[in-house]
This record gives sequence, structure tokens and C-alpha cells, in this order.
Amino acid sequence: MKRILFSVILLSSYCFSQETDSLHIKKDLKQDSAAIPKKEIKTKLIDDVVVTGTIKPMSRSKSPVAVEIYSQKFFQKNPTPSIFEAISMVNGVRPQLNCSVCNTGDIHINGLEGPYTMILIDGMPIVSSLSTVYGLSGIPNSLVDRIEVVKGPASSIYGSEAMGGVINIITKNALTAPKLSVDVMTSTWSENNVDLSTKFNFAEKVASLLSLNYFNFTQRIDQNKDNFTDATLQNRISVFNKWNFQRKENRLASLALRYLYEDRFGGEMQWNRSYRGSNQVYGESIYTNRVEALGLYQWPLKEQIITQFSYNYHNQDSFYGTNPYDAQQKVTFVQTYWDKTFGNHDLILGVTFKKTFYDDNTPGTSSADGLINQPMKSPILGAFIQDQWEINPKNTLLLGYRYDYDKIHHWVHSPRFAWKFSPNPYHTLRFNFGTGFRVVNLFTEDHAALTGSREVVIKSDLKPERSVNGNLNYIWKIPVGNRLVNLDASAFYTYFSNKIVGDFDTDPGKIIYDNLRGYGISRGASLNVDFSFHFPLSVNLGVTYLDVYQKLDDQNEKIQQLHAPKWSGTYNLTYKFPNSLTVDFTGQFYGPMRLPVLPNDFRPEYSPFYSLANIQVSKSFKSGFEVYCGIKNLFNFTPKDPLMRPFDPFNQHVDDPVNNPNGYTFDTAYGYAPMQSIRGFLGVRYTLR
Repeated sequence: MKRILFSVILLSSYCFSQETDSLHIKKDLKQDSAAIPKKEIKTKLIDDVVVTGTIKPMSRSKSPVAVEIYSQKFFQKNPTPSIFEAISMVNGVRPQLNCSVCNTGDIHINGLEGPYTMILIDGMPIVSSLSTVYGLSGIPNSLVDRIEVVKGPASSIYGSEAMGGVINIITKNALTAPKLSVDVMTSTWSENNVDLSTKFNFAEKVASLLSLNYFNFTQRIDQNKDNFTDATLQNRISVFNKWNFQRKENRLASLALRYLYEDRFGGEMQWNRSYRGSNQVYGESIYTNRVEALGLYQWPLKEQIITQFSYNYHNQDSFYGTNPYDAQQKVTFVQTYWDKTFGNHDLILGVTFKKTFYDDNTPGTSSADGLINQPMKSPILGAFIQDQWEINPKNTLLLGYRYDYDKIHHWVHSPRFAWKFSPNPYHTLRFNFGTGFRVVNLFTEDHAALTGSREVVIKSDLKPERSVNGNLNYIWKIPVGNRLVNLDASAFYTYFSNKIVGDFDTDPGKIIYDNLRGYGISRGASLNVDFSFHFPLSVNLGVTYLDVYQKLDDQNEKIQQLHAPKWSGTYNLTYKFPNSLTVDFTGQFYGPMRLPVLPNDFRPEYSPFYSLANIQVSKSFKSGFEVYCGIKNLFNFTPKDPLMRPFDPFNQHVDDPVNNPNGYTFDTAYGYAPMQSIRGFLGVRYTLR
């Protein structure tokens, strides 16, 4: 299936009924078609798919903000048990493993670390703070209808913490979902994944979707012979229930609940539960319990007024070696907005309330003297306004402004500007500008602070980070016969002040956190090419160049950011045979990236160029069955020496001038790619409409 890039304003994504979508889609397509010769309308309609990426459905040609949309079918070209792994197929979006033992990770957009990426479920900030560490791997692909990705600031709508971009996971609509879906997959590493979902209709206007995901991987594998598990063992279950309601005049209403439990372990091969928290055998053991609720309700008024709400509870009981980490988080979010059209102006006014309760057993929630536990309670009130003005058929202007208040940092201002110029249907230029503001919680965002392999030092009272971001996007559709070659190019630039960085270099036994006395820069460019040949071959290619660095006030030398490759990209080739047989060849490549080495480290400071490639063969049947099989990590690449001194994880013998003259210590932060080698997979899907 061809990957299609769409551009719409990502404001909030909700589960609209198909009836509502169709009204807007027909209107937009009729307007778009008038500008194109009749012989090209078919190509245009295929390319310019209308999606629900904002308050109302909007065609790509009318949006001033670039948003990429990826369907569930796109991610099925390389089946994975979670969104965290699947999102690597998107150019410029990189899942980064931050620990070679427990495989915690975050998602980087355009070189910016995971905390700068806001992850939403149905437009709600469900995944934040504590859940960014392990919550991403607990979101199964079975829930996904599509994923919308915004690269660049979206602070006027989502809040100032959306500094690097937004990933919005839109779940299936119970009204239109299949009656039954089954997806069962296993691998030669004994990774077993089961996705089940069924739909229940209550009368004609109420539908409920019940989904179950179970993932089990308990096979201990140590192919590099360092006595540590190459991949984290996981036993995970997720239950999801969503209700959608059809109401008068197509008013919206939905409610969803999800529960997640995960038992995760990585460590020495001989570890068992009796060693949990001991200094005899090293292990990182994490128990996660998580509950989510989210919903949407459109008021029964003539005006379009909608309220969204979400709540999540996250409890983490974990040990990193001998270091316990017990944390609890509760987040409540409510947003109400009014959507009104005045002539050529689409105006949106809204108010938000977000309250976060967070408590753990680290210095981050204790008093200055360390004697009293002080959980963080941070209510934030916000208001936003956004006006999209269609000046004429060629020019659209968007102006946005957000005003947030919390008791610590008081008023936070977040302006936003976007402009689209489209002289004809084949050329579109977009420019976006925005600001960002972020308060850092080290112990929920940086796994390196938890492993126990280094001492954490907070040098001073950390000030909040601020950023300014600009993004330029150009889309060129090149007619080739009755098809189009789609070129999507972007250039981006972000300037950070008060950037909070972890210093791994000054002392090999410490991570020193402080505000950067200087500035940080993230800049680069990306290009996506999308084309379907006249024979059944479609090709998606993407490449991204990054230059992410910091510069101190008293130095002229640039310090390259860790785990930010200069070059990266994606490739996706699909060939469909006449007998419903499909071959997908997918993968990513990464250029050298700077790694956290120790003084006199024998490991190289920069990683090698590598590619993670996959091939899948699938066969679909008219009965609704589909069988698929393939190979992951086709080139069999794994990092070399991801752990320093794995034979002494508790650092009991580091003071040995004969056997350890360089003073090396146990370190888990060097890993930059999965340790899973080449492996096969086999699966079957069944869909009953």
C-alpha cells in the first residue's frame, strides 16, 4: 500500500463518524477538482486524500501546516508488537534505545530528544512524563486507525512542551471498525504477540470496540556472550474498550478506557526474582500498572462547542540493580473549545486545565534537606486562540497564541505562525514558526539517571528550557503519465536557551545535570519521495540530515549531541503480484552518531553506518484471512560492546590498577541499536467486516 503524506493542521484528533467526514470530503474535493484538468482529476483525488486532522476534516491543499498521516496498513508492512518499534518507519522519527539492559527508549523527531516530542492518543496528552519511559512500548498496533505526525512546534494548541513535534495516535472508531479482527504473530526468538478485537452494536447509534493485546517474550538469549540478555524479557497485556455514539446532526461523542500491565526484565542470564534489588546478580526489573480514560462530547447547541477529557494513572515498581525506583503519577486533562467560521476565517477559542500529581523515591520529590517527601502537584490553566484565514485560493495564513499559568513559572506565552502559498495544485510552500517552554523531570525522562551505573549530580536549580523554532516545507507533485511523483522537502531550525543537558564526559562515574551556559541548535533538512509505477511497484524513500549541537559561552567548539546521526533515512518498496501476493522490503539506515564514551575508552566515540532491513511476504484470501512471514534485521547488524564491564555490574572491582588501569565502570548508556540479530517471523490475520 502506497504511503501517502498529507498536510493538515494537527490541533486535536478525535474519532469522527464517517457521516461527518463525508460531508466535508465531498465539499473539499469538489473545490480542489475545479483547478485541475478533467483527465488528471483521478490522480488528484487519489493523492489528495482528505483526513480528520483538526477540528474539522480538511484537504491537504488547504492546510498551512504539514502533517504526515500513516495508516495501520502502512505499519503492517513490517509487523511489530508496539507503536514504539513501528514508528521507526517514518523518516525523521527515530525510536532511541537509552539502555542496553532494560531497553527503555524515547522517540526523537528531527534530532530532538524524546521529552521534546508530545505523544497523544485521540488528541489527548495520555503519554507524558513517567509513561514516556515504558508507556510507548505498551501501545499495541491493533488499536491504531492511523498516526499523524507533526514535525515542528505545535505549542499554541497543545501547550508549550510540544517543542519538537507531535505524534497523535488515533484509535479505531467503534462505529466503523470490523466485527472481528485477529492477528497472531511469533518469531524464531519466541516473541509471541496476539491482537484480538471485536465490535458490539447496541441499537443503531451505539457501538463498542473491545480489544485485547498480549505480548510474551521470555526466551533468554545471549549471542554476544556478555552474560546479559540481548533483548528485554516482557510479559505484557493491554485491554482497550471504546464507545462511539451517533447523535443528532452528527454531533460527536466517544469514551475509551485502557488498562496495561507489564512485567519487564533485563540483566544477567542467571537472574531470578529472588535477586530483585540485591547486589549478588544484576537485573533491571520493572512492574508497570497503568489505567487510561479519555473521551469527547459535543454540546447540543447550534454553535460547535466540544469538550475533551482524559485521565491516566501510572504506577511503576522497579529495581535497577540495587537502586529501587517506585513512582506514581496521575494526570487529569480537560479542554473545551469553540469552533466558528466567519467568512474566510476559521476561528478556534479554547480553555484547558491540566493537573499532574507525581511522587517517587528520588531526590526529585524530596525537600531541600532531604527529610520530607514532597510530591509534585502542578495544576496548569491555559487559554488559546487560533485563526486560519484563507486570504485567497493561493494564500492561507494561520495565527495562534496560547497563554498558560502555573504557580512556579507563572505566565507562559506561546505564539504560533503559519503560512501556505500554493500557486497551483502541483506546488505548495509552507512556513511555520513557534516557541517552546519546558520544565524537566530528570528521573522520568532520562533513564541514565536510574541505572545506578553513574552517580547523578544536579549542579544548580534547573531553570526551564525555552526554544524558538522555524520550519519550511515544500511539496512538489510531478505528473508522470496518469501518476504523480510526490516530493516532500523540509528544512528546520531550533534555537534553545537554558537547555538542560547531562554531562557524561567530565567524570566517568557521574552524570552532571545543569543548564547549558550557552545555547543549543537543532537544524537540518529532510526529503521524502513517493511514487507508484505503472506496474505494481510502489516506492517510498526518505532521507534526513541533522546538525544538532551545543555551544558554550566561553568556547567556540561545537559539541555534537549524543545519539543524533548526521544522516538517516527510510526505504519502503512494495510489489503486488496478481494472485494477492505482496512483497514488502522495508528498513532504516543511520549514519555515525556520537556516543557517551568514557575517558580512554577502547570503544569508538562514533557508531558505524548501519541499516536495519526487513522483508515480508504476505498472501490475502477472499475469506478475510491473510498469512504473512518474513525476516527481520536482514543484514544481521548488532552493536559491538554495548555494555562496559558487564562482568562487574556492581563496580566492586574497579579499583584495580593492574586489571583496570583506566578505571572503567559498568555503563549501560553506549547502546545505540537493538541487540536482536537476524530472525524470522510468521503470522496470520483474520478480518470479518
